[in-house]
Amino acid sequence: MEINYEELPDDKILCVDIRSFFASIEAVEHGWDPLEVCLAVVGDKSRSGSVVLAASPALKEKYNIKTGSRLYEIPEKKEIKIVEARMGLYLKRSLQITLLFREFVPLDAIHVYSIDESWLKLAGTERLFGDKLQVARMIKERIERDFALPSSMGLGPNMFLAKVAMDIEGKKKGLAEWTYADVKEKLWPVPVEKCWGIGRRMSRWFNKIGVNTVGDIAQLPLDFLEDRFGIMGNQLYYHAWGVDLSKLEGHYNDPHKAIGRGITLFKDYNNEEEIKTVIFDLAEEVGKRARDSHLVGKTVILGLGYSKEEKEAGFHLQRTGETYTNLTSDIYQLALELFLENYQGQAVRRVSLALGNLAYSREMQLNLFTDHLKELKLSKLKDRLENKYGYKALFFGKSMRPGSVRERIKTTIGGHSS
Repeated sequence: MEINYEELPDDKILCVDIRSFFASIEAVEHGWDPLEVCLAVVGDKSRSGSVVLAASPALKEKYNIKTGSRLYEIPEKKEIKIVEARMGLYLKRSLQITLLFREFVPLDAIHVYSIDESWLKLAGTERLFGDKLQVARMIKERIERDFALPSSMGLGPNMFLAKVAMDIEGKKKGLAEWTYADVKEKLWPVPVEKCWGIGRRMSRWFNKIGVNTVGDIAQLPLDFLEDRFGIMGNQLYYHAWGVDLSKLEGHYNDPHKAIGRGITLFKDYNNEEEIKTVIFDLAEEVGKRARDSHLVGKTVILGLGYSKEEKEAGFHLQRTGETYTNLTSDIYQLALELFLENYQGQAVRRVSLALGNLAYSREMQLNLFTDHLKELKLSKLKDRLENKYGYKALFFGKSMRPGSVRERIKTTIGGHSS
């Protein structure tokens, strides 16, 4: 199949990635060169099994320590620096970089993909800053000047090509541009396991049938891929030809879709009562966030991730109640029903809970013949005390039971120190 690329849009998309984001920020904060220092960022230095959240480029190259490695795998070398994560600092710096992007493009032309990676639509900036390459270089220079952080960039006519250009070539050169004319020469030789959008399981399946590169995918029949992967098969096929018609849209004005919190446990939880305590702690956190945002919801989503020793991965299920709520007891009750109906004694390593199907709190209809009104008043009082005096001011006795993760929930961001 041949694609008529002249008919496809060229949105002049820039993909920006801050290299080894957490490690680079820590290097700058400590006065070290982000590209030269051997630095690892871990969640907890006191735990030998703590996961490496970020490794500097030099540490990756010299010692093969990467994100996901464990603290005990890091050699005891004088040149290796180890620091604990400060998630609050990283979130602050990410926001500052997004505000920098705002100086070049409007908010609706910025898509924040992750804490360290964004897409920018540069179409329309020519009169102000010059062509797309000039704009990309200006942004790169500003990131280095204002924050002393190294970045990798990819330019392309769409989000997919910009991202792959950044991953494959931009991380080596700093800035790379791929066009539709580069698809066969640059995109097709990319191994399937290194192409964005293709995970390990999918790449292994491709390898088993003799498909090793993106170019091999491009030669497969479209209906074959759709039969195997559904809508994802359609996307795989067109991505292999460098085609991506998705629109870059900012998400700053999106209404809340769900309020949630998850936590990875320090050990496997086998005791049912302890798992219930974790679910209760998460229900209280989700309820408070909803109340603080003046939101209520009808749908509770519970996720359990099992230990890697288990055959099953876990489950992610939801249940919708009859009325809107943001009360801890209501959220916990729906989550508990899902837990009791689906849990069969497996070792649990991760628990997540979310409140969805949201509306503003005026939609909440209280049954005055129950204790809901009393509970709502008590919850609001508890929230005010916590906001003013801290999370230890007033809390439920259930959070003192064995297995409680309340302390971690209240003192960490993303499970790590703030």
